[in-house]
Parts: sequence; structure tokens; C-alpha cells
Amino acid sequence: MNQKILKLENLLRFHTVFRQLHSLGQRRLAQWNHVFSSAYPVWTAQLCIRPWQTDPLIGAALSQYRLLVTKKEERSQKSQLFSTKSKKEVEVWIGMTVEELARAMEKDIVSLPSGEKITFLDTPGHAAFSAMRARGAQVTDIVILVVAADDGVMKQTVESIQHAKDAQVPIVLAINKCDKAEADPEKVKKELLAYDVVCEDYGGDVQAVHISALTGDNLMALAEATVALAEMLELKADSTGPVEGTVIESFTDKGRGPVTTAIIQRGTLRKGSILVAGKSWAKVRLMFDENGKTIHEACPSMPVGIVGWRDLPSAGDEILEVESEPRARAVVDWRKYELEQEKNKEDLKIIEEKRKEHQEAHQKAREKYGNVHWKERSFLKYQERKEQKPLKAKEKEERDSHVLPIIIKGDVDGSVEAIVNIMDTYDASHECELELVHFGVGDVSENDVNLAETFRGVIYGFNVNVGNVILKSAAKKGVKIKLHKIIYHLIEDLQEELSSRLPCTVEEHAIGEASILATFSVTEGKKKVPVAGCRVQKGQLEKQKKFKLIRNGELIWKGSLSSLKHHKDDVSVIKTGMDCGLSLSEEKIEFKVGDEIICYEEKQFPAKTSWDPGF
Repeated sequence: MNQKILKLENLLRFHTVFRQLHSLGQRRLAQWNHVFSSAYPVWTAQLCIRPWQTDPLIGAALSQYRLLVTKKEERSQKSQLFSTKSKKEVEVWIGMTVEELARAMEKDIVSLPSGEKITFLDTPGHAAFSAMRARGAQVTDIVILVVAADDGVMKQTVESIQHAKDAQVPIVLAINKCDKAEADPEKVKKELLAYDVVCEDYGGDVQAVHISALTGDNLMALAEATVALAEMLELKADSTGPVEGTVIESFTDKGRGPVTTAIIQRGTLRKGSILVAGKSWAKVRLMFDENGKTIHEACPSMPVGIVGWRDLPSAGDEILEVESEPRARAVVDWRKYELEQEKNKEDLKIIEEKRKEHQEAHQKAREKYGNVHWKERSFLKYQERKEQKPLKAKEKEERDSHVLPIIIKGDVDGSVEAIVNIMDTYDASHECELELVHFGVGDVSENDVNLAETFRGVIYGFNVNVGNVILKSAAKKGVKIKLHKIIYHLIEDLQEELSSRLPCTVEEHAIGEASILATFSVTEGKKKVPVAGCRVQKGQLEKQKKFKLIRNGELIWKGSLSSLKHHKDDVSVIKTGMDCGLSLSEEKIEFKVGDEIICYEEKQFPAKTSWDPGF
């Protein structure tokens, strides 16, 4: 009886809270924003400030309220859709942004009906961007793990799970491509059990939402699941005090100079704020949102573009607000000093190792010549110096052909980082050395061309431009500039360039085989020349090709023929079943009955580098 009374009281309390929330009308708690990137397998979410304390009952009421508002919104949208009989044509173009498409379609971009705001930090799913995904997990409050229903758990999925665990961030599972006939969401859930990702269906705490990015099915449900988890976790941030944040990406803009995109994690960023990040500082000149619109302040969880940096910070650098420009300079100078001291320590260590090697070599030389008379010692040293001749032009050219110096230029710091990380996996230096001469952010410049000319290198650009003046200069100086917009196309191009520096592989193709039936010698002038009497067993013998002598399966000789005769006539070709007499270009080789003569030709094929970047 008491339990029934308690349930009735809870229902009455639930009803009261629900009515209070409903009376708030269309009060906006926040809006939904999409951050500076494109759609890839791992999404990470930053949630906004929550101005109230919640308990499980109020949380349930909020969920019900959100569901009601969402359904009303969907009904109103459907009614508007059915009432509109005419279809509107929309012009689209390459490089069109989400905001431009939404404006053309007269649609409001991906805000929630209930008003909450989610900032999505979209990280690429390509294997090359592992460091970027790790940073994304560290910055965010919730990780949305996107797994294709037809592919299941992939290598990058496992890696993303580990990033989320390392950052101690909860996961919401989004099973994509559920519109496909071969989709199997349950298989995905079962596969994830092996990686300690247990969905609610299997008694765990991970929400799983079946979605279709193609049709848009359940995308709103995914957003609601994210907001519900944020409410349960009571995710909050302090909008007062000094600004703290993280650099998401950095790049150089021709009109604005160094620019960073960032997430604010504490405080409120305003124009004129003094910031420090890594080895750079800024007085904020301009701020813009994810749509490129100028804004005057940025609150926690808000994505923002910042203009005013003196130098370009690196992706992942922590942003801190300081009280003045002198303080910012002092912090940056100290950081640079510490970095320089660390570099000096490393340099001293290398110098010490070289000094030790030199001492050991000197000691060995003294031991070698210790008991030798000074005249003999001088003669021996002279002989050694004579053997160490400078490389000839041809030898130097051959040596340089086995080295590939490269310069990397990318659109943003994260792209350059990903490419450089791939370079670190290079393990085929025994074939061709790969030298990273320089890397940086921004378009290809005249300095890059001059550097490439000096080192006889190749410039690789990722999502960057090259002006006509630079192109003409590069062509005049014989410098290759290779531009790409897809990272694995760039790596494939690099593999081809490395392969082109390798010597061609030579393969032998047999043309004919003959067995030696008799041996004799003929006199030519004052010399006796060994002659083999042969019969062609397979193919044909061609005098202009190469030959080899095989005895008991072992190679005895390789070279060319001095003569090939049929009876007493000189011939160029002997076919299958015909007898012939032949002599070798090397007269010291003796024939034996039973030896095999093989006629062959050599074909050259381009070599391929053994380096496998792993994708």
C-alpha cells in the first residue's frame, strides 16, 4: 500500500514538473552548431552550461518535454511539407558549405527543436589522422562513435575506443548506414563487446542509436541521446574568470595572417583579450563562428576562429588568457628559452657521442702505426688518402639518385602533422633515403622552390595553392611541385617517386635450350678455341642474345658467343631439333658432354619501394 502511495506521489510530482516545464514555452537553452570540418567516422561532442541542478525525476521530465517538442516540430514540418505542392530548384556548386546550402534551401542549420546546443568536433576517420582523433577525445565531453552497420568494427574504430578510454570520456554509439539491405546493427553491438563497449541492450550503459546519414533517419534521436547523457553527467563549465581553451586547428590566411580555430573550455573570450598558446601569443583582433560570421564574445563549448596571433600555434596547444602584453611576451620568451635549453642538451649529447667516436678511431690509428717506422707510417697514410678519392660527377649523380629530399606544405597544422607522422614510418632507407628538408603551413612560396632547388628535392602540397609566378619559377629551376587534396593520393605519389629512384629490376627470360653432345677444338691462327657440338632441345638459339653454361644445375659461365655455325656456315639463329657448333667469348671455359647451354634475354622492370605506410 505504501509503495502504491509513493508511486502516486511521484506521478503527481512528475506531472507538476512537466506542466512547469511546458509553461516555459519555447525558451531557448542553446543552439546546435557544427564545427569547421566534414563528416568522418568519429564525432566528439562538447556540451553547454546547464544552469540548474537535476535529479533523475527532473531529468526524466526534461526528456519527456524534449520528446514532446521534437514530435510537435516534426508534425509541423510534415504538415508544411505536404502543404507545399511546388518543388524549388536549388543551385549547388563544388565547395559549397552547409550554411550556404541551408540558406539556398531556406532551412535552419541541423538547431534542436528543444533548444539545446551541441558543438560537434568532427575528426577524420583516415588512418593517417590518429593524432588528430586522440586530441579530439581529450578536448570533448562525449565521444560519438560512428560505426557502419555493413562494415562492422574496423581498425580505426578500435583506435577511437582506446582514445575515448584514455581520455576517460563516455561514448554514444551511432550505427550508420542502417538504411542498407545488408545492414546488421546487432552484429556491430556484439563485435563491440570484445572491446568493452557494452550497449544498453546487453546490460551496459552505452546508448546505441541506429541512424542513416544518407536519409537522415534518427539523427535527431542521436542528438537527443547526447543531450540526455550530458544532463545525467551534469556537464557544466565556468563562464567567468580567465579564458582557457584548446587550439583545434591553425592555418595562415592571406588577409588575416595566422588564424586558429579553438574550443573555449572556461571563461568568456572577448575582442582585445591577451592569449598565450605554445610559443605564440595574441591580442584578439577578430573572432568568427563556424559559419565565418564575426562575433564579439565566445563562451565555453563554443567553437571560435581567432585572429591576432603573432606566430602560428600548433594544433593541440593549450590557450590561456594573461593580463597584459608584457606578461604574454615574458611567458612566450620563457617557453622558447626552455625549448632552446632542451635542444642544447640534445646537441651536447650528440657532440659528446661524436667526440667519443673520434677518440676511439684516433686510438685505433695510433695502435695500428705505433710500432711502424715514421717513413713507412707516412707512406701508409699517403696510400690511405689516395684511396679516399673525391667522388666523380657520375658517381655523385648515382649517389644523389638514391636520396629523395622532400618539402611538405599543408593547409592546416593538423594536415602537416599527419603527413609528417606518415613519413616517420618510412623503413626503406636501404633502398632510397627519404629526407624531410622542410615542412610548414601555407601555400608554396618562392623560398620553398629555392630550398627544393638547393637540395634537388620535390615539393608536396596538401590542399594548398601555387601562384603562376611560383609555377614558372619552379619550371625554370627544374623543381617538381606535386599538389593533392586526398592524403592517400599524396602518399601513393610519394611511393611512386621513391620507386622511380630505384634501379630497375632485371628478369631473365629463356629463349632456347641446347644440350652439349660433343666437345672439340679448332685452330684459329695460333690459338686453339674450344667448340661445343650442340642440339637445340627447346626454343631457338640467337647469336645476338646472352648465353649461360649450366653444369649439374650450377652456373658455370654467363656471357655472349664468339661464333655460331650450322655445319660450316655462320648463322644467327638455330631452331629446335637442329645441330650446331658454338664457341664462347671467354676462351678459357672448357665444355663437358652433358652441359646445358641456355639462350636468354634480359628485361628491365621498374622497381617498387618496399615501404608500406599501413593503408
